[in-house]
Amino acid sequence: MRAPAVGDPAPDFTLEGTGGRSYSLSDHRGQTVVLAFYPGDDTPVCTRQLRSYSHDLERFSDLGAAVFGISPQSVDRHEAFAARHGLRMPLLADTDRAVGRSYGILGPVGFYRRSVFVVDGGGIVRYAHRTAAGLTYRGVDELVAAVRAAGASAGR
Repeated sequence: MRAPAVGDPAPDFTLEGTGGRSYSLSDHRGQTVVLAFYPGDDTPVCTRQLRSYSHDLERFSDLGAAVFGISPQSVDRHEAFAARHGLRMPLLADTDRAVGRSYGILGPVGFYRRSVFVVDGGGIVRYAHRTAAGLTYRGVDELVAAVRAAGASAGR
């Protein structure tokens, strides 16, 4: 399976997540979605990344976008991580790494690489950033700009 590039359909998925429910990408048709794949709960860079997205969540929601954090840890670990750091976006559990595999973000030994995708309301990838080392992350300003561009692309 080829990893999706900008302009490709985003692979659909359904994953269990925080808040005691399942989340499907297809449930968000008509809405821009930010998928933030991260290696692990309670790691320094992941914590900073998700806290920054959560802190500025209104910047995304004001544009009509949903934001999801996705990693291989269990929902129970996600719930504890979210509570500890006040994270307000859903965290989804890709415990078998199938979603990570479908997005091409797994490293050589199956670890998640920090990656972000913006999917427009029609289910098309409009922004994709995959890292090799994952020591930094894409900032809110860059992602908000990508969400704006995805909304403009969907309107064409």
